[in-house]
Parts: sequence; C-alpha cells; structure tokens
Amino acid sequence: MHEMPKGANVALSALTERPGAVVAGLSWSSAAGDGDADVSVILLDENGKVRDDGDFYFYNQPAAKDGSVQLLGKTPTPDGSEDRIGIDLTAVAPDVARIVVAASRYGGARFGDLADLRLTLSDGSGEALLGFSIPDAGAETAFIFGELYRRDAEWKFRAVGQGYDSGLAGLATDFGIAVVDDEEEEAAAEVTADGAGAGESSAGHGTDAAGSDGPGDGGSVVTAIVVGAAVTGAEVVGAGAAVTGTGTADSGTAAAGAAVVGAGAAVVGGAVAAPGAPGAPTVPAQAGPAGAATPARPRAVRTAKKKITVPRAARKSLAENESWRPARLFPLPLTKSDREREARATSVLLAVMAEVPEFGRRLTAGFGAPAGRMQTFTEVALPHGESPRRPDGVIRVERAGKLWTALVETKTNGNPLRDDQVQDYMDIAARRGYEAVITLSNDVALEGSPLVNVKLDGRRKHKVGLWHLSWAEVAQHAQLLIRHEGVGSAAHAWLLQELLHYLHHENSGCHGFQNMGPAWVPVRTGIEAETLSSGDPRAAEVVESWERLVRQLCLRLGGELGQKALPVQRARRGGDPEARRAEAADRLCAEGRLSAEIRVDGSPGILGLTADLRTGKLRTSMDVPAPEGGYPLTAAKRLVRILAEAPADLHVETLVEANNGPRGTLERLRPEPGDLLPRDGAPITGFRLSLFKGMGGARGNTESGFIRSVGESVDRFYTTVVVHLAQLQRRSRV
Repeated sequence: MHEMPKGANVALSALTERPGAVVAGLSWSSAAGDGDADVSVILLDENGKVRDDGDFYFYNQPAAKDGSVQLLGKTPTPDGSEDRIGIDLTAVAPDVARIVVAASRYGGARFGDLADLRLTLSDGSGEALLGFSIPDAGAETAFIFGELYRRDAEWKFRAVGQGYDSGLAGLATDFGIAVVDDEEEEAAAEVTADGAGAGESSAGHGTDAAGSDGPGDGGSVVTAIVVGAAVTGAEVVGAGAAVTGTGTADSGTAAAGAAVVGAGAAVVGGAVAAPGAPGAPTVPAQAGPAGAATPARPRAVRTAKKKITVPRAARKSLAENESWRPARLFPLPLTKSDREREARATSVLLAVMAEVPEFGRRLTAGFGAPAGRMQTFTEVALPHGESPRRPDGVIRVERAGKLWTALVETKTNGNPLRDDQVQDYMDIAARRGYEAVITLSNDVALEGSPLVNVKLDGRRKHKVGLWHLSWAEVAQHAQLLIRHEGVGSAAHAWLLQELLHYLHHENSGCHGFQNMGPAWVPVRTGIEAETLSSGDPRAAEVVESWERLVRQLCLRLGGELGQKALPVQRARRGGDPEARRAEAADRLCAEGRLSAEIRVDGSPGILGLTADLRTGKLRTSMDVPAPEGGYPLTAAKRLVRILAEAPADLHVETLVEANNGPRGTLERLRPEPGDLLPRDGAPITGFRLSLFKGMGGARGNTESGFIRSVGESVDRFYTTVVVHLAQLQRRSRV
C-alpha cells in the first residue's frame, strides 16, 4: 500500500489496472468508545464550486442518482469502525473536476478528541491502494481528508488534510453550499417539541486551517426549511413526522406534495402509519413526548427529490377471518430441503436486486461494481476441469460497454460455506476475468476471522475480490430503503417489502446468525461448575460467536431505527483481533461474563449488554448524563417523570465520581425521587439505567435459546426505556 504524506498526489492508474471504481474508507478511534464523525462527499466543477444542491452527499443524501457516489455506511473493524464510500469514476459527469472526501463532528466535539485519523483507498477487489494519516488534529470540527481530481483525462488522488473549526457548515459554505448548523437545528427541534414554529436558516463561512490547493470562498445559498413552516414540493428531514402526499404532520407542519423524512412515523395519502408493522422487528423509532417519533440528534435540513417509503401500519384487511392469508409474490418453500431453500432464496434476492436499482446498487457498490444496467442469473454452468461448476448465481453489470461480473455462492439455515466450493469459484473467476465472488449465508463476517480459507495465486495478473454478505445485512439494507431512505417508485417499495416478508419467514432459512456453536454448552457448564481454565480454546470460540451475535444485533437495530448502530471497540488502531479475543476469552473464564457495548447514533448513551453465565441473567443498561444546571432533586424528579411509562423493575443508579451512588428500582423511586440523591451531597454526574432478564441456555435460536433471549432483552430495553430518553436530551440542552 502506498503511504502518502500531506499534500502529495498520485495517479490511480499507477496503483491499479482498474481505476474506474474505488472505495474510500475513513476511520478513527476513541479511547472512550463514543467518538464518531459523519462523512460527506462534494462534487466540484472547474471553479471549485458545486453545480447544484445534488453535488453534496451526506447523511440525508447518501447516494447520487447516477450511481457515481454512494455512502456505504460504517463497517466494524478490530479497533472501531470504518466509514466507507463507493465512488464510480466512470459514472462521474464530465463537468465534475474534483471529488472532495470529508468528515465533520457535531455537538461541539473536535477531531483532536479522536485518534488514528486515516483515509484508505481500495480498488474493486478490496486491495488497499493508498493510505493517508492525519496525526495533528486539534480544535477542528471538520476535515477534508483527500480529493480525487482529473488531470489529462485520468484521475489522481491528493492527500489534503485541511481542517475547519466551523464544522460542516463552514466546510460546505466554501464550496457554495448553505446548510443548517447542528445547534440551530437542535434549537428548532426543541421549539417544535413545545408547539412553536420555525423559519428558514442558513450557515456561515468556514475557516481554512491547513493544507494546499484549498477551496475558494462564497457561493450560492441552498434553501433550508426547518419544521413548522408550510412547504410545497420539498423534503424536510428530521421534522418529527413523515408525510407523503397530502396531509398534516403531528408537529403542526402543513405539507402539499411534500415529503417529511427521518421521524420514524409515516403518513401516506393522508393515513397515519404507526410503528411496528407485522413481520418487522419490534424496535421502534425513538418517540417524542407527544407520541410522534422524534430523532434524538436532528440532522441538517435540505431540499431533495421526494422518495417513496412504505407505511408502517398495514391497511385494513378485507379478509373474512384471520385464517385467510394474503397472496405473496415469493411463496415460501413447503419442503425443508436445504437445496431448495438455497435455490429459492438466491433467485428471490437476485431478481429483486435487478428490478430495484437502488437496492442492487446498494449491495454491490461496496464490492467495486459500477453503476449501470444489472442483470442476474441462477444456476449457470461454467467449465472447470472435467466437470462444470454451477454457482448459485451470477451478477453482471454493464456500463459504457464494459462488464462487471460476480459469482454468488449461497447457504441457508446453519449450513456453513465450503472452502473447496469457494476456491473453485475464485479460480473460475480469475481464469475468466470476473471481478468478484460473493458468499451469502446466515453467518456474520468478522475482521480477522474469515469464514472460508482460500488461496489466492499472486502470480495471476487479474485479481478477484472475495466478499461476504449475511442475510441479516440484506434485510437491513432493504429495511433502510423502504422505511427510512425511500426508493423511486411504489412498485419498488412493494418488491422490497415482499423480499423482507420472505426473509423473515421461518421457512426461508435466511434468519441470520442462529447458533452459538458446539463450544457453547461445555463452556457454560464449565463456568457454572467453576472448572473452565484460562486459555481454553473453547472459550475463544464462544467469544467469537458472541461478537457475531452482537454484530447482528447492530444490523437489526440499524435497519429498524434508521440509525447507525455499531459495536464499540475501546482499542487503538493496529491491534491484533486474535489477541483481543484471547484476552476476552480469559476474562470469560475468570469472571463468567460476556460483555459488549453498542453505539446507536442519536441515542443519549452507549448501550451496554452483559450475559452473566454464572447467574443466568442478561443485563441491558445505558448511562445517561445528568442535565446541566438546576438542582439535583429537580434532575432526579425529571428523570423519574420521563420514565413514567418505563417498566417498574427498571434499576436506576446515581453516578458520582468518588464512589457508588444510591440505587433502586423505578417502582420504589417513583414516590420518592429524592432517594436518588447522594447523602454526602456529592455532585451527580449521571444515571445508570438497567433491566435484567433470564438468559436462555440452548445454543440455537429456539424459544429457549440464548440468541433469542439476547434479542428480546435488547428489544425490551429500547422499546420501554430508550424511547423516553429523547425528552431528557432536549431538556439537558435548554
């Protein structure tokens, strides 16, 4: 990999033979585990300005219509996470001269609070081409990491490292974009929550901190509409309700031909749609005080093309009784043949990918596929030695007369991928000039722990990328599109809904990670009997299965909430994942507990999850900060009042700096909130909220299984506790 100093540049053609599609990865680490930033991409013309509002891609506008840019979301790494961006350079318009890759922080956070700031650029096979580190970040709240630019009909990359102390608004303004600042948005959201309106707003200018070839000043103003105003033909994001067609939002916003997105509730054609559609996971969007869903961290408000999402509440059925079942586009297999399940699941998925461009592009962009016409095939015979091989599927994408091809190998239920099968397909792909092999199974891939072992012939000039998708990831992407981001037509939304119904059905075999492995029972028994010794390899197997389960929980939470959800890794970049798992296995042997932390974007704190194998209990918890200012008793009363609908068995503990604070169940604290105050008058730093649940013992995903009990525990905590904490966040900012 080519390491670049600040200000250096390099031609992509000097690093790879296929420079047409690249993936940029932005990463950082945080010792506290709660550090994060938002990535953005800006397309610029020869004058260093955006052509129009559509040249700015960020959390509310994650993909270009032509497929040239797509924010792929975060991917867990051994030391934290990596934000990935797919860039198809062959699809970039001719009048685009530069592509800026940047990131920004919010809420007053600085990049100096993060460590290991780094950008990597990879080709379509996943091979890292170049890397650029930023070691000297300080008070900056936004950074341009690097840029791709045209020079003599080819694309080059420049390591920029330019910082701004005025956040996303300052960075965007330099390129001719006006955005609503986070603080202005939060203030507007608070006003709206109290029933007041808001008007238009725009952001200020950024400060050029460092770097060469810096962007220019000034630019046009893009209309930014905050909630409470009447809108026509625009999309308002983070408004507190969702409207499609003609209707009235719960926040008091009148909309004519407008789409209001990002609230977790939807109104389609005048009918209110409530969270909790049948067949969907039970975790709702975070609710506000009036029952309307409210994003915990409002996003910048921007105009965009209206998208179609599926209402969460099903229409009234015309069936005479509940025994009638609606006809489905994808009927479920009646037999339990693994071969039939695999063939049907592959055909269903590939058909929807080809017919719904947003979905097909979303699944393949991270694998280096270009934006173009996609066709998919099943059971294709390909010559290989004396007998042909038949991969489960083939994906082909055509753009500008060139073909991108991937072979697909599918497994359902608990069937593992076979090394020899995947090796054959890798050899075939290399020999025929195909670009990728994609494996699909219920297993979740982990960094440093490959699901298959294949040998790559380094002597071959043509490189083939090996990629993995879990069925849980497929379901997450479909749900994000139809519940939160929207698709281009009602027919596409219906197709994705039918796909989700298929994947969630018990007969599909596509249920995600569902088995803790053969080591689970002996490890649990050894911990109960206190006979498990440090260094036992079975403990390491359980730790790895636990990581896969936590990753799957993040996928499900992210799809249902429409927010980024990732496991927290409190380690510096560059650590050995195997050494980290060995250390966790030793802790499991000594303490008898499996622990994990999950950061959900927009939540008031980090979700803690602990499985105590000695007591057989699961604990879900979250630490929330105490509101700033005011009297301690007022803060305690406010917390108890906000949690009025929370379970009576919720444990509340007061956090103080010196020692353990008072604690008790919500049932006991409701009549006496003052019991949360430390007797010695120590200052309160926050509160820890915890729920306990019995742990399933079986290794599988049955009713009595461990995996099912963990999922139910997280669901209960989010639906009964976290949804109420948005009120605490708003009050703490006043």
